[in-house]
Amino acid sequence: MKLGMVGLGRMGGNMTERLLNDGHDVVVFDPDSSAVRALAEKGASAANSLADIVGQLDALRTVWVMVPSGDITEQAVNDLVELLDEGDTLIDGGNSNYKESQRRGAHAATNGIDFLDSGTSGGVWGLANGYCLTVGGAREAYDRNRPIFETLTPEDSDGNLYVGPSGSGHYVKMIHNGIEYGLMQAYAEGFELLAAKEDFNLDLAAIAKNWTRGSVIRSWLLDLTVDELEKDPRLDALNSYVDDSGEGRWTVDASVELAVPAPVITAALQMRFRSRQGDPLGGKMLAAMRNGFGGHAVKKATE
Repeated sequence: MKLGMVGLGRMGGNMTERLLNDGHDVVVFDPDSSAVRALAEKGASAANSLADIVGQLDALRTVWVMVPSGDITEQAVNDLVELLDEGDTLIDGGNSNYKESQRRGAHAATNGIDFLDSGTSGGVWGLANGYCLTVGGAREAYDRNRPIFETLTPEDSDGNLYVGPSGSGHYVKMIHNGIEYGLMQAYAEGFELLAAKEDFNLDLAAIAKNWTRGSVIRSWLLDLTVDELEKDPRLDALNSYVDDSGEGRWTVDASVELAVPAPVITAALQMRFRSRQGDPLGGKMLAAMRNGFGGHAVKKATE
């Protein structure tokens, strides 16, 4: 099955390579011409614009957009809606807000184009391990493009799942990422408690590896933690600054909108915010108040 791939960053490039390895014909485009050349050397057909991608595909076309959420996705989708023909399929595999995907799906439908939102999980390991995909949009469009989804998922698995109407694929991925925030925070707090018991001199890497063997808290996240701790037992090379991609915020927003409590995910998101503050005012306010009402000792900024 021939398709177009727009966006050849780390995930988009790996996905394209996986498709090529399975015998798919892929036409690729990215503003970074070196990324296009690299995949052309592996068998992809190079395109120099979105119009060129569309021109190289036969009807019924499928174009997969794999670019960062926000304005760049908006521009790519709008341009492709104008370039594609009735019956073609446009897939957004990035981390777009599900409400934006619902709107884009409705916009594409006005031109007779099927829009699928594919929540895509697998990160940099996807080339080797495959991706977990949750797809929203018209069921007929999903079925028509199923060979693509089956190629991208792990072998001998049902890692691709049609979940419902437009926007639902990205909604499910959003909640997936919210859960991920909570899991990561729980592991982080647990290992910090282990390290804090200094008189035990605990081997964090050995403990993490032990927990991957049959423990109820074993997971791929824990496997990755083992790898990092074996390279750097106290993670001295890293700073504690932790960014967020936006999906955790959207998950918390959904919690408020639906009046469904999500205290663990919310706290995990707030901890990421705190990680970016070297000397937060909130802490100073707490110290000032304790000193004010009880005369408790405080540390001055110079200490």
